[in-house]
Amino acid sequence: MTQAAVSELDERVPGRRWTVRLDAAGRGSAAVRVSCSRPACAETRHASAAAGRAAAIAHLKAHLRAAPAPRAGAYCACRAEGCHTHLPDTGRNVRAEPWRCGGPVVLAVTTDREGRWWQAVECCSRCAAATPGAKTAATSPAPKAADRPAPAAPGDGVPRFSDRQVAAGPVPAPRSAPVRRRPPQAKIAQRVIPHSLRPVALRDELIELGDLFRAYQQRDEPDLALLADLQERKARAFTTWADVSGIMSLRLEARRAEQAAAAARLQHQQRTGVSTDDGPAVPRLLTVPAQWEHARSVLAHVTGRTPLPGPEARLLVLMLTLRTAHTGTGNLVGQDLTALGLSDPEDLVGKLTGCGWLELPRTAGDLLASRPENATPIAVPSLAPRADGAGPFAFGKKMRTKLSGWAQKVISDKKLRKTKATAGTRLLALTLATQTDASGRLGPDGRGVALNALATWVPADAGELQDMVDQLAAADWLTDAHLTDTHLAGQLTDRVLPLSCPLSAPDTHPSA
Repeated sequence: MTQAAVSELDERVPGRRWTVRLDAAGRGSAAVRVSCSRPACAETRHASAAAGRAAAIAHLKAHLRAAPAPRAGAYCACRAEGCHTHLPDTGRNVRAEPWRCGGPVVLAVTTDREGRWWQAVECCSRCAAATPGAKTAATSPAPKAADRPAPAAPGDGVPRFSDRQVAAGPVPAPRSAPVRRRPPQAKIAQRVIPHSLRPVALRDELIELGDLFRAYQQRDEPDLALLADLQERKARAFTTWADVSGIMSLRLEARRAEQAAAAARLQHQQRTGVSTDDGPAVPRLLTVPAQWEHARSVLAHVTGRTPLPGPEARLLVLMLTLRTAHTGTGNLVGQDLTALGLSDPEDLVGKLTGCGWLELPRTAGDLLASRPENATPIAVPSLAPRADGAGPFAFGKKMRTKLSGWAQKVISDKKLRKTKATAGTRLLALTLATQTDASGRLGPDGRGVALNALATWVPADAGELQDMVDQLAAADWLTDAHLTDTHLAGQLTDRVLPLSCPLSAPDTHPSA
């Protein structure tokens, strides 16, 4: 061996290597311990895996900052670990080509997928590139031309920067450059956000909103207040986007977002009982505007299709409609009729069956005698779905049940029963519950209910109407009631405010 070869062999040293580990501190505890392979580093304990992982990463970074630059004359530290690039060419591990280290020496950092250990090794850049997940933290300075040893011929006994002598032959082809993929396109509401969109603040806002909406969809529980805020931000951002791009569909999307924000905000207020005017909490039985509109649609339907005159017939037809609205059929027991306050329920049921509006398998007396264990099936032919499956109402089975329960709650109110309120009074209570603002004041914007409209929903003359209003006041249903020649004004009491269905617009009311 030549003197130069001996000198080079003496100069080469094994690469440095140190490992930081994260292990459980003991059974039955969430505590963890962080240890380092450097003898001078003391073991530390932490209360949780997250805290331990942060401490381990910080410890490794401190080592990397304090460590000197990689040494150009060091051998690969991964050789001692038996890495796949340095496995011997025997048995099943025979390579198609001999491995040759190369490139500058670097400090490479690797970790396992579970985040249980982190390792820094001093190796050649070629081995670092061949190690899955390795990241280069530092690179050795390139040697000057005068310091580079003269190349030796193969087989002259001079050690090379590798774990073994390399047989003569061509140098393996370099690794192919990784394929660079385009970053994913930023989207919001199925729209691609252009990279060239300006101002940049608008593009950043749209990207952030898209991420927030996607995160909201992954929530286990809805947050209507948060959703309303997001929709309001979306409406503002899309309006600005439409202004700078001139795309009309963006402006339409902004309007839809405004409507969605208003609906979510109102639904949140009704579910939580938080009023927009800082008024009292109102946990309503029917919680959303759609349910309120369906309740008014049933009242409007019954107004023009009751086959018999009078408030008693109107109330009975209304309750039977709510029982059979989905399929035209339902079940009824005697208590359902006696709870309505009718003067002669058997005679009224007989008249409805006689005119063909109602169909019963037995007599009206049998219906009044029926109990929950042997309920009587009833049918209303006019409510049965048509051949195309459509019926007179736009709601389904679950909504029908909600509306029927709400109406039953109103007419069976404890104080209405105690004061022996008439069927007309209960019909008036049910009607007024759908004709208030959010605070419970009667009429659109609390201005009162017009008497000509009220007469179509509750068939009664002025004298009968005054008696009904007095009964509602006595039953703690209405307060500050004031009946004029044109309007009925007043306020629902706090006791019955949860049964109300606020008007969503000043001109919203059941049509005759």
